[in-house]
Amino acid sequence: MSLGRHARHYLLVGGVQWLVDWGVMVLLSHWMAVEPANVAGRVAGALLGYWLNGKLTFAGDDTAIGRTQLQRFMLMWLGTTAISTWSLGVIDEFAGLRWAWLAKPAVEFALGVVGFVLSRHWVYRK
Repeated sequence: MSLGRHARHYLLVGGVQWLVDWGVMVLLSHWMAVEPANVAGRVAGALLGYWLNGKLTFAGDDTAIGRTQLQRFMLMWLGTTAISTWSLGVIDEFAGLRWAWLAKPAVEFALGVVGFVLSRHWVYRK
């Protein structure tokens, strides 16, 4: 599959994932600290994104969705979630919750670039 096709589909799936992630985080952060709200949002987005990216974005003869791919995805997800949650917690602490809400898209975009490279070359490979 071409880099362009992968990138287009990853952006489309990522946009849907991000809307789910951000919406859950903002909603829950009204009732709880931003860190657990962020983790809940990322879980909601990840559940959708793992399957869609495996079946649509990176589908090919040299890719699969199975136990190995799920384990790789979980390792990547844990790392990016730790970075995202730490970042938003620091922003919330120093600038406030509204700035954390506004910063989330930029934080997730940067992590999405890392996620694209890892997904394309490692996560979904057989």
